Amino acid sequence: MSIIWRRLTVALMLVVAAAPASAQFSDSYTFLKAVTDKDVAKAREIIDKPGTTVVNARDRDTGETPLIIVVKRSDLPWMGFLLQAGADPNLRDNDGNAPILLAAISGFSEGVRVLLIVKARVDTQNNLGETALIKAVQRRDVVTAQMLLDAGANPDIADHASGYSARQYAAQDPRGGAIAKLLKDAPARKLSPQQQGPSL
Repeated sequence: MSIIWRRLTVALMLVVAAAPASAQFSDSYTFLKAVTDKDVAKAREIIDKPGTTVVNARDRDTGETPLIIVVKRSDLPWMGFLLQAGADPNLRDNDGNAPILLAAISGFSEGVRVLLIVKARVDTQNNLGETALIKAVQRRDVVTAQMLLDAGANPDIADHASGYSARQYAAQDPRGGAIAKLLKDAPARKLSPQQQGPSL
């Protein structure tokens, strides 16, 4: 009888110990849903709990954070709300996409501007080696490309798929015009060992 009692006691202790983690997961899920549904009242209720870290929660399937969710929908007010609550502008999803890269992909130049103000890393590469500047060049988005260059973006970082840099993409685009000139005139910057890729 005492063995059964001890096992029950141990099982109960494990359940009690796991309770804070499961509660946090529940809050994280609820917060991500509130952000997705634009339910500001629910989001504020959760984020205002003492000691909460849900502002940087991640979707279990995609790795998306609340900030990534709102950047993908080009939602400036929600970006402000999350950044003021302490959202990390450099957390990436499962594909390695940081918010600044996703903003450049969608042409969300105001989002890029805000992310640069809060010190998002300008040359973050995703799993394909793409940078925000490469994506801005591919979109022929002169405004975003100029902002990124002004913030110190390196035009000579090559992606992994084609091996081309933003400067090379711009030079090869016959319809590039202004973006080709902008990248041609951009000063060369030294590449870090991570940006150079593997050496043979």
